[in-house]
Amino acid sequence: MIKPNALKFGDVIGIVAPSGPTTKERVKLAKDQLEGLGFQVKLGHSCYEKHGYLSGKDEVRARDLNHMFEDQEVQGIICLRGGYGASKILNRIDLEQIAKRPKVFVGYSDITALHLAMNQISKLVTFHGPMGSSDIAGGLDDFTREGFLKAVMGSSPMGEIQNPKGKKMQSLVGGKANGILVGGNLSLIAATMGTPYEIDTKGKILFLEEIGEEPYRVDRMLTQLLLSGKLGDAEGILLGDWMDCEPEEPEKSLSLMAVFEEIIGPLGKPTIYDVEAGHCSPMITLPFGVRSFLDAEEGRLIIEEGGTV
Repeated sequence: MIKPNALKFGDVIGIVAPSGPTTKERVKLAKDQLEGLGFQVKLGHSCYEKHGYLSGKDEVRARDLNHMFEDQEVQGIICLRGGYGASKILNRIDLEQIAKRPKVFVGYSDITALHLAMNQISKLVTFHGPMGSSDIAGGLDDFTREGFLKAVMGSSPMGEIQNPKGKKMQSLVGGKANGILVGGNLSLIAATMGTPYEIDTKGKILFLEEIGEEPYRVDRMLTQLLLSGKLGDAEGILLGDWMDCEPEEPEKSLSLMAVFEEIIGPLGKPTIYDVEAGHCSPMITLPFGVRSFLDAEEGRLIIEEGGTV
């Protein structure tokens, strides 16, 4: 895997919007907050564009992202927000150029599509972490800020990943596993099946998170990963935050945990849940593309390799 240079205070961070739009006020807040952390900020044109539910037309969003990787003044790139649209520009992204100009790249949710492409085709280590409008604009809590900065500014392994105090990682299936950490949002992983960007889970630790999906829809997407062999190929599984994924009518539904137990449990893969990464605050920043160790007996995740150089 190719690792980007670690960020340092004073570096220029580019903000781009590969997915949905936000307001000018949120863009300014994100810029101000990043500057308050000690970075310089360059805003992409897509941050101010709007094309229905997209932050500008596909060519605008793709050009913005390509430009930020080409721009020698920019050392890191943070996505403005998720929503929808990243998968629409995958065939417009210069993944070969990205491999030649590796930079810290951060985002989650819809940005999973870009993580998959960059991890698997560009062979770039990327970071599943806070975004400009969604998280940074409102000010990061201490836990989220410290974890984010440790991930993108330190070349040493992050070591054991801790949840916020009072929230323990739980074991769904016992056992231990080693592998490269990959994954992201379940909907996006399912949506890229059958495309050149389909996730490769062989020998990997697979991280999954989701927001706003009823258990039957989570069931459907996990079943797709099961039938395609993606769950079976993984060495271990991490279940992150599942914001608003409990049933609206519990008496007519399986619980989310029942879905996990029925689909993931029988595989016998070491699995932990309640990992505070995804659509949550506080939020763990995870490096995708580095060696990790999962101890599902004790509910522990250890990042054994630095994500930057």
